[in-house]
Amino acid sequence: MTATTIPGEGAWTFEDANVADTFDRHVREQLPWYDLATGAVAQIAWHYVGPSGLVYDIGASTGNIGRALEPILSARSADLVSIEASAEMAAKWSAPGVLEVARAESYDYAPFDLAVCFLALMFLRVDDAHALLARLYSRMLAGSALIVVERTLPLAGYPGVITSRMTLSAKRTAGASDEEIVSKELSLAGVQRPLDPAVLARYGAVEFLRFGDFAGYLIEAPK
Repeated sequence: MTATTIPGEGAWTFEDANVADTFDRHVREQLPWYDLATGAVAQIAWHYVGPSGLVYDIGASTGNIGRALEPILSARSADLVSIEASAEMAAKWSAPGVLEVARAESYDYAPFDLAVCFLALMFLRVDDAHALLARLYSRMLAGSALIVVERTLPLAGYPGVITSRMTLSAKRTAGASDEEIVSKELSLAGVQRPLDPAVLARYGAVEFLRFGDFAGYLIEAPK
């Protein structure tokens, strides 16, 4: 995806055939830690998915998380339900289990062993993201977990400036041009709303990964 094909300011959407066609390359340029975080999610999954368990991949895009979870799904005879709202992205999906083309915030979730929100909540309305977190928390089986990997509000003060610059440098190193980096940020205006870590703290979230403004959190079932 070049800067000329990135949707315009405030117009980012996954319901765009060009975004879907180039997503896998584009996301790894813009988020150089993408594969590292994916691997971390897969490792954590081994600790929570039980025999014949149920796993949700919420905001599945092309099936990245589902593919990473394939070994444990096979080993534990577990079921994966992937949820993706964009028909354009769903057309590129390839992973084990089944795909539901549906909006995450209105989906009827069954009690589960593991749910993964990987770069999904930040593209919902703030109130919808908060409501979805509450709904998922209420559907967790004893011993289950919710993994959240999302953009969060920037760190305060000078450390926030430093980590933002670190992120820009990493994107450039990964192959994104300066024009693409700026175009993507402007395209996300009002569409991508970073999460407030304080909201996740209500559920006892434990941070297991951070790169700049992006972080991974583990939430365990209510005691």
